[in-house]
Amino acid sequence: MLNSLVTSKTRIKLLLKFFSYSNSGYLRALAKEFDESTNSIRIELNRLTEAGLLTSGEEGKTKMYRANDQHPFFHEIKGMVSKFLGLDQLLEQVVRRLGNVEKAYIVGDYAQGVDSGTIEMILIGKDIDRKYLDFLTDKTYEKVNRKVTITVMDEAKGEMTGILIYG
Repeated sequence: MLNSLVTSKTRIKLLLKFFSYSNSGYLRALAKEFDESTNSIRIELNRLTEAGLLTSGEEGKTKMYRANDQHPFFHEIKGMVSKFLGLDQLLEQVVRRLGNVEKAYIVGDYAQGVDSGTIEMILIGKDIDRKYLDFLTDKTYEKVNRKVTITVMDEAKGEMTGILIYG
């Protein structure tokens, strides 16, 4: 979806970085992270800043970039990026197809807007289909390249029935 709307692979990487979680970055670190030239990163950072999607500011001698949460399309872009990464789809499928899931939460660093590389979920319910959960979580790991930790809790018993870690 995002690939058909945005033709620059570098721009897609930057949008994913800045709009998938609250993050900041500077030119050289972004070039190293994406394994691209500083010039190609600079061009896209300038375009996104001129469009108002990113803001920049000096931190010492370094120019830092952040997603502009005041931009009129901020929430729409963040939603598109989240759907592209599959998190919305994962939660929706978890709730609909895993059995008697009463509540599903994304918790931990990701829920606080920090990408530590791990997405933590808590599922509360009974008779959760573990085989299908394995399939969904494995698929999500492949798509978003993040470790996924799922804690399953039985609400009636008030106990944890298992912790699944993928990635």
